[in-house]
Amino acid sequence: MSTHTAGAVRSRLGWLRGIAVAAVSLIFVLPIVWMFAAAFKTNVQVTDPSVGLVFSPTFENFRNVLADGEILRSLRNSLIVGGVSTALSALIAVPAAWAVGRFRMHRTGSLVLVARIVPAVSLLVPWYYLFARAGLVGSYTVLILSHMFVSVPLILWIMIGFFESLPVELEEAARTDGLTAFGAFWRIALPLAAPGTATASLLAFVSSWNNFMFALIFADETTQTAPVTLFNFISYASTDWGGLMAVATLMTVPVVIAALLGQKYLVAGLTAGATKG
Repeated sequence: MSTHTAGAVRSRLGWLRGIAVAAVSLIFVLPIVWMFAAAFKTNVQVTDPSVGLVFSPTFENFRNVLADGEILRSLRNSLIVGGVSTALSALIAVPAAWAVGRFRMHRTGSLVLVARIVPAVSLLVPWYYLFARAGLVGSYTVLILSHMFVSVPLILWIMIGFFESLPVELEEAARTDGLTAFGAFWRIALPLAAPGTATASLLAFVSSWNNFMFALIFADETTQTAPVTLFNFISYASTDWGGLMAVATLMTVPVVIAALLGQKYLVAGLTAGATKG
């Protein structure tokens, strides 16, 4: 095959890859764009196929959903539960991941994988019984603990591979200089693992922010999170599409902002944890 022909083939493959990426991106982006647009439409406009992206926007949906303060309370609850559960999960999982990765505790790593596989819905009944007996149902405590069941294995599983990718010689040199094993972790490994920790924590926070099942079962009117409030806009008789899209937009914006602010660490963490050595 001549150089000219090979270049033409590579060019066509490049165009095909670009078209494929654009098509996949369009599939994922269009529903979000439609949601944002629908948040500024009336219920009649939302259900009218002839009304596209060109229309007279209204802020009535946002005024209605913000009027009683329920959505703001739910967003605050989501922030509290997500922030506290993520912080506590990182506090537990990051040192544990370092120990598993550095001391080759493969059986422990397998147990972590099992914890990631076990469906949380299978534990809802025994959890509810235990938490109800302890008088915790309806409190922040039960929501934080239940979310940590998901966040701890998630952060741990991500960080094991990240710590394994860090050069062990740096910690060995630190220990030669008199640091303990934990001192080498605290002063050497943990700063180097900052991008991975930020990545894992961001993913855990997003998982907690979007969690619907635990809040539906364990929360009450004062501690319910945003996904449950969003669900309340759907009824058997009718659906308030405008209000539903307005609440969905309010839920989406904080996560998008957090992802944009942490984009540098997110990309660095995923890239650094993808290769070893």
